[in-house]
Amino acid sequence: MDYDVIICFETHVELSTNTKLFCGCAVKYDAEPNSAICPVCTGQPGALPVLNKKAVEYTIRTGVALNCEINEQSRFARKNYFYPDLPKGYQISQYELPFGENGYLEITGDAGQPYKIGIKRIHLEEDAGKLIHSSDAFESAEHSLVDYNRSSIPLLEIVADHENNPLRSIKEAKRYLEKLHQTLKYIKISDCMLEKGQFRCDVNISIHPKGSHILGNRSEIKNMSSFRFIMDALEYEIKRQTEIIEKGGQVEQETRLFNEQTKVTMPMRSKENAPDYRYLPDPDLIEVDIDQEFIRQIRKNMPELPDQKLNRIIEEFGIRKSDALILTKDRNVSEFFGACAPLCSDRKKLGNWIIKELFKLLNDASIPIQECKVSAEDFSRLINLISQKTITEKIAQLVLEDMFDTGDNPDAIIKKKGLKPIDDTEILSKILDEVIEKNPEALKQIKAGASKPVDFLMGQVMRRSKGKADPQKIRSIILAMTDNC
Repeated sequence: MDYDVIICFETHVELSTNTKLFCGCAVKYDAEPNSAICPVCTGQPGALPVLNKKAVEYTIRTGVALNCEINEQSRFARKNYFYPDLPKGYQISQYELPFGENGYLEITGDAGQPYKIGIKRIHLEEDAGKLIHSSDAFESAEHSLVDYNRSSIPLLEIVADHENNPLRSIKEAKRYLEKLHQTLKYIKISDCMLEKGQFRCDVNISIHPKGSHILGNRSEIKNMSSFRFIMDALEYEIKRQTEIIEKGGQVEQETRLFNEQTKVTMPMRSKENAPDYRYLPDPDLIEVDIDQEFIRQIRKNMPELPDQKLNRIIEEFGIRKSDALILTKDRNVSEFFGACAPLCSDRKKLGNWIIKELFKLLNDASIPIQECKVSAEDFSRLINLISQKTITEKIAQLVLEDMFDTGDNPDAIIKKKGLKPIDDTEILSKILDEVIEKNPEALKQIKAGASKPVDFLMGQVMRRSKGKADPQKIRSIILAMTDNC
């Protein structure tokens, strides 16, 4: 029997605010454990929360980017559950009135056509603390530690819609997560570093017979922060649920954990529903009234979204779509290209050199482009030197390597290392004569109409000149020599 797959993500994103959601404690990821806390974020009696306005702005900015309806009234609620990293015994979240609802994120569907993935809601809540399970902390491994530094950091939850335009395959799930991650970084509401837990997902998945309108029971896989492991978990769950149904069983609605070593999901607990959390309006926080002017200003100041930037650089700079997709995948790379483009006469060459030459150096050094010593101005100057044939591409590669290591500008490196190209006809002719003397057959083949020996001779001259010879000048000398023979 064939099955339809329904995948839904609840994505949690830590916002890049300076302070926490309901107190003035600084957001410090590398701080000593329990050093960035106060009575409010640790739930001490009598401590009262005060809402962070910047977190609200970032939430609405996300809602705009994800085509959501922004609610003019919003409310915070207490979500009750008990866990060691939740000091108050409840989490301040949102229930009936989130900041945004009924949006979508467009991806390329499995059919190759644009497909709008439904976004059911986005809401703002506080993060919990962090449990540290370590046998090194005590002599006995029966103990765990709790770090409350993360407690009450602003956490945005984006809930995909499992009924309206859901994700229908593992490939679509991967495209959705990548596009969502890219979009959130573009609008600058979070660094979205998976290794720091700033972008993590609860994964919901169910299957049902193809064509049926009755959805199957879903499994939820908690707290996943690796795209690769999410795909592994989905693949395992589809296989597990299929086997249960085909054996006549029924998939239980439950929460599961994914074992990264065995690549198997395991039961954690039965899946809670909203009544289990006993939501109630938080009595310490008044309803939030969103002014239309506040929303208008957010829309007006929205950063350029990935698809907008992709289309613009294709149209404005004549970049191939395949190259433009690479240049816009990461916001920092797209900003580097955007800073270089107005300074360069040949934008295609600029894009090609970022993708092939600069990326190679960045990958070898294992650093992101924002940590690169090469400035946009200096990189643009290098590209212009190539375009103007002031230096050869071979020399330019050597210059770029030095720029990458030292941060010096290309003109200074060319002067310091004596890398100015040789374009003197007399000097080049002398080098060419030496090459032909050792390879007389090449000249005879050129006279007979062959073209490959021309490239051979050019390569030999370039080697003898250590890449300094002007290739076009060499070619013209070779052709003039054979015409006169």
